[in-house]
Amino acid sequence: MPRSFRHAWRTLLTGTLTAASSIAFAQAPGPAPTPGTSGVTPFGSVTPIWQGKADLDGGGDFGVIGAVLRAGVTAPFGTGNFGGAVFNYDYLDYDFSGNTAFGAGPWGVVQRYGMSFPFVLRGGDGWIFGITPTLDWFRENGASWSDSLTYGALVSATKSFAPDRRLGLGVAAFYRLEETTIFPFLIVDWRLSERWRIVNPLAAGPTGPAGIELDYKLTDTWSLGFGGAWRSQRFRLSESGPTPSGIGEERGVPLFARLSRRFGPQSSFYVYAGAIVGGKLRLEDRNGNEIREVSFDPAPLLGATFSYRF
Repeated sequence: MPRSFRHAWRTLLTGTLTAASSIAFAQAPGPAPTPGTSGVTPFGSVTPIWQGKADLDGGGDFGVIGAVLRAGVTAPFGTGNFGGAVFNYDYLDYDFSGNTAFGAGPWGVVQRYGMSFPFVLRGGDGWIFGITPTLDWFRENGASWSDSLTYGALVSATKSFAPDRRLGLGVAAFYRLEETTIFPFLIVDWRLSERWRIVNPLAAGPTGPAGIELDYKLTDTWSLGFGGAWRSQRFRLSESGPTPSGIGEERGVPLFARLSRRFGPQSSFYVYAGAIVGGKLRLEDRNGNEIREVSFDPAPLLGATFSYRF
């Protein structure tokens, strides 16, 4: 398989393999598989995350701890084409304290169960095309499963101008709990020099467009990065909570620094530190009508990801 196609495959697929969360480190990039002629390639990753306490406008504060698990498989089909299945699980424990602007804490433990099916097709003259259908159940404990389904798809096209210079555009459309979102996103993997390049570190998906990161190669195994993205996550609330079967949303701009280490071609370890800025929490009724929206101060973030490709 030509080296330029392997790189384009990784650029397109990384966004799907690292999946979706508004918390930057829930988007931590794993070692996207570089499928060869050997056939099926399983992979997996685990990411503990911590979002520190942030003051809410109107009183009180909140924080989040949790973990994100990813597992999947990719396989070739035809000449230069690949498909895969990715299974996602997020666990986010929101902790509200003080007399918040929402009154009682609006929600508690939120979990996401999801799956996506990326397909990458090789065209002529350096073009790579991708399509990724996605299904997610994003819900607070006690929420209805049938009312927690979000779904949609991403389509993209990427052009390779050189082995280390690729640009592409995509469009995503998702139904997200009484809301439909359509947005374009940029795909980039562009080497500026021997050590510097611009890449997408985060996933385009139901939570928003892909992020942008400036990556610096320290050694053959160590690298440093700085980046950010726009993230938004929506979830169905418990049937027995303060807002029965309502909708909660957290959105903001995660800014982060990353230090990563590769342990051969199969495994990588990433450590992150940063903050969510411009953050907002939104509470809606079961039909998607706004009840209250509250801004929060910059929230510190820490996280780490270990990824392995079998």
